[in-house]
Amino acid sequence: MKTSERYTIAVAGLGRRIATVIRHLATAAPHIEIVAHADPAPMGLSTLEKRGIGAGTAYESVDAMLAHTKPDLLMVGSPNHLHLAHIRAGLERGLRVFTEKPVVRTEEETWALARLLREHGQSSVIVGLVLRSAPLVAAVTRHLHASKLGRLVSFEGNEHLHPEHGAFLMRDWRRHEAHAGSFLLDKCCHDFDLYRLFAGALPARVASFGGRDIFTPANEALAERRYPDGTPAYEIWRAGWNGGNNTFHSDADTADNQVALVEYENNVRLTFHANTHAGLPQRRWYFAGTGGALEADLVTNRLTFRDALGINPPETEEFGASAEGHYGSDEQMGRDLAAHLLDGKPFPVQVEDAMVAGLTVIAVDRAMREGGVVDCRPMWERLEKELNAR
Repeated sequence: MKTSERYTIAVAGLGRRIATVIRHLATAAPHIEIVAHADPAPMGLSTLEKRGIGAGTAYESVDAMLAHTKPDLLMVGSPNHLHLAHIRAGLERGLRVFTEKPVVRTEEETWALARLLREHGQSSVIVGLVLRSAPLVAAVTRHLHASKLGRLVSFEGNEHLHPEHGAFLMRDWRRHEAHAGSFLLDKCCHDFDLYRLFAGALPARVASFGGRDIFTPANEALAERRYPDGTPAYEIWRAGWNGGNNTFHSDADTADNQVALVEYENNVRLTFHANTHAGLPQRRWYFAGTGGALEADLVTNRLTFRDALGINPPETEEFGASAEGHYGSDEQMGRDLAAHLLDGKPFPVQVEDAMVAGLTVIAVDRAMREGGVVDCRPMWERLEKELNAR
């Protein structure tokens, strides 16, 4: 199939994020057609309408939609706790499925998905781990494979969110683990996918500390702040489905800051730091190798390398993309998705990669709750068994 031919899509959960994915896919492949959607409160509908993209027939439920349509692809943009059910509904009707990250929400859901993939094939599910399509990620991967950096010994990563972003998470449906999974799973699972890619091995053991220490009643005086134009702080981002109204008296049960340590099976080691109330937003990686050091920051979209002894001047590359659109990866993922769906070209990430990333974060969260070090190897043994059992 070529990009000029008609390709039909049905959408389970037309949220703002999946609408963004569809928008970029439609730019890369204008002949795609959304034939149906099922969502009781389609927050992403206006995003499509503003760009002249039709959303097709509205159905009351995913089952009703799939009973009346036979699309080429089912796109799942529903809250995370519904992903497994909607993926299953598509697969049982013989459809390919694209789902937003995280692919599923819990360890048990991961094993259930693995059994579905064993029956329907791993190529039946595509996962939007969008950072895999970031231009900066391609550059970092190129440097890690080059000889100048030498052997990677250790690296650090972070994600520091603007306070408005953090406040949004405390009001949106993502504030409840029952709907989203943990803060780290919903927000940073694609970071941990990249860390495994960068390390070149599976995690062997993890440790973590974290909690909710920012958006609490003890800090409610922060809500009195105003921007220079008089706009109240912590209210700019509008919450979506099942949203709450109070940021500092939220009924959230997720963390708002967390740190983690990961040791990979090849003895490469990672430190990670996430905070939802940062005056200097950052999503940065620093790699220390035997031959040199590499720093990459997605927010500035700048990469810098220097040899270990500092004999030569730093080598810098800059990429022309901003934090909007996931640092250029939303647009690139639209092109990657179009090329894969319509022309059969490889997609940058496999569903097993998404499952490994999710399980890694689940182990990190368990270490945070239990206050110990978690051995990841039993998870990889079970994942292999569930995916490939005869």
